[in-house]
Amino acid sequence: MSDRIFLSPPFVGELERHLVSRAFDSNYIAPCGPQVDEFERRLAALARRRYAVAVSSGTAALDLLMDFYGVDASWTVFAPTLTFMATVGPAFHRGARLEFVDSTPAGNIDCDLLDSALAQCATAKRLIVSVDLYGRCADYARLEAIALKHQAVFISDSAEAVGATSPQGPAGIAGRAAVYSFNGNKIVTTSGGGAVLTDDPDLAAAVKSRSQQAREPVLWYEHKRVGYNYRLSNLLAAVGLAQLDRLPAILEKRAATARCYRETGLDFLPPVEGENHWLNVMLCRDEAERDRMIAAFEKADIEVRPVWKPLHLQPVFAGLKTHGGKVAEDLFARGLCLPSGTGLDRSDLNHIAAIVMQAKSSTARK
Repeated sequence: MSDRIFLSPPFVGELERHLVSRAFDSNYIAPCGPQVDEFERRLAALARRRYAVAVSSGTAALDLLMDFYGVDASWTVFAPTLTFMATVGPAFHRGARLEFVDSTPAGNIDCDLLDSALAQCATAKRLIVSVDLYGRCADYARLEAIALKHQAVFISDSAEAVGATSPQGPAGIAGRAAVYSFNGNKIVTTSGGGAVLTDDPDLAAAVKSRSQQAREPVLWYEHKRVGYNYRLSNLLAAVGLAQLDRLPAILEKRAATARCYRETGLDFLPPVEGENHWLNVMLCRDEAERDRMIAAFEKADIEVRPVWKPLHLQPVFAGLKTHGGKVAEDLFARGLCLPSGTGLDRSDLNHIAAIVMQAKSSTARK
């Protein structure tokens, strides 16, 4: 690694190396084995769910859920516009109609607009995919009530929120099912990976089967449906187990970083109780100031990034129905994700804060 300060790099060490070595020595290096089984048990416990199925990515997890519910062109899928493409990618590939919903100033989906959008929808088959943006849980109780009111399926994209909590419980507890991501930049990483969390035994069994090519439980290769090669590797699950062992310390370190940032007096997204502080989002005065900040950080070899570009502004989704959008557009124009990695030390944070202050001072003199 260079001396560049990255946004949220992996934070691994000797414990991960030790557990991977044990898995390697056991010769369980395929997408099955005791480490996968234990990882799933611990993920289910973390999310307070009955079942967890470990797969190759958060996107794969969402795709398997879309497959289970039979999402196709007869469905309408509602999702926040302020999110990463993967939230709706699987639904798009299956031909579903997409409708985007604006955010609250705190970043998560605006439940009032979602309620109104569903009331206007003539499609009988409806799916809500909420997002726990930047590790900040959405309003699970309200989302559950809206889904029940409109007879919609509700699943939670908790990809960014491992370890976060809400008044209803841990991230991943909400909806018919939820998904986690263990990408290299997440709070808990397996380098690449994801999981489906659910209390539904039929859903869990179907997801597990379909993630392993939907092979029937007989000696020969028998298939009644076409599945996917989406299962998580046992070696990567070993990395995940080590990360879960360290999760409390990781969360405390991330919270300490957030406190340091807020002590500067800069403007950030409004805090959400129980957030995991995956990324700290600073709010600039306007888009011009955001861009000057980006240039200053790049000159200092520090990675920063604007918040997610709203999906309704993405060229591939031009013209799709959007409910609201101005709040998400404003957050994109002014929001800047600052380095938030677990490995940051106080000198790194002081350096980052100094660059922000210098850039703001330079802006004020113009």
